[in-house]
Amino acid sequence: MRIISGKFRGKKISFTKSQITRPLRDYVKENIFNIIAHDKFFKLNFANANILDLYSGVGSFGIECLSRNANKVVFIEKDLKAFSILKENIFNLNISSKAKLICFDIKNYIEKFNLKEKFDLIFLDPPFNDNSYLEIVKLLKEKKIFKKMHKIVIHREKNSEDEVKKYINIDLLKKYGRSQIIFGSF
Repeated sequence: MRIISGKFRGKKISFTKSQITRPLRDYVKENIFNIIAHDKFFKLNFANANILDLYSGVGSFGIECLSRNANKVVFIEKDLKAFSILKENIFNLNISSKAKLICFDIKNYIEKFNLKEKFDLIFLDPPFNDNSYLEIVKLLKEKKIFKKMHKIVIHREKNSEDEVKKYINIDLLKKYGRSQIIFGSF
């Protein structure tokens, strides 16, 4: 697994092989970032952006944002093995000053703790067989932890029949191999 662009371009990050966590494939990640950088409905300046990376695994997406000079990334991951590798990746790249790492169940964290930050970009990469992420999307909308010109990106399985359109306005839907990427806003 490698970092695609920015100041850490080409650097490898560690990842875990497990049934619980699957890495975001480089070509899918590259396509997501091409859309963020070049599509007309995205107006994201990474230099000033606060990113929320949910189900962050080893941090591939959020680290890519930091490589592109994001202001701050909040990583939330509950799997201890993935979280341990995430910490290692953040430490090895010396970016801990711009990263907040939280090892906690996402829903419980958002419900119990008051997230003071407002985010420009929220990325969700839940396990493909987990539809409970819709509760997270609903909760994010209720808590209003996003900026006015925010975007939300969700990585799902290509054939998933989620009801996410109940909670977000979908701007764009792209499919890459097994993956479906949903771009939208609240």
